[in-house]
Amino acid sequence: MEIRLKIDQLESIHSHGEREYPNECCGMLLGRADGAAKEVSEAVPLKNLRLDSARAQELLPLEDPGRESEKNRFLIDPLEQLRVEREARKRGLDVVGYYHSHPDHPARPSNYDREHAWPWYSYVILSVERGKAAEMTSWVLSEDRSQFDPEPLKL
Repeated sequence: MEIRLKIDQLESIHSHGEREYPNECCGMLLGRADGAAKEVSEAVPLKNLRLDSARAQELLPLEDPGRESEKNRFLIDPLEQLRVEREARKRGLDVVGYYHSHPDHPARPSNYDREHAWPWYSYVILSVERGKAAEMTSWVLSEDRSQFDPEPLKL
């Protein structure tokens, strides 16, 4: 399977990553899957809840707050995620994936990403180098959750 984005969605993700730099940005990818591809209709930017450290710690505490922060972790507010998912379903769309940025870090998933992901969904990662969008990749978590597999990202 591959994931298909339109150029305006790619630019939207790039802009979001650059605006949030040096912090991670995050968002949801809405669209449809037909068995051969996930066609993205909308890239929905969301707030990185790690910027609200007290609330984020209540929902999903960091293991090492001294090393981990909004600069290398993101957290989507579960209520916001539910709201976006419900609105998408009303319009006949599904959540086909998520995106986030890696400030000054390669566009490869981390172990933390793997531990907090679900199989089937696309995980688009944007590397942002010194405030500028760079490489963007997509990944899918294997069914046994042992690894991410690269997923073709087509424009």
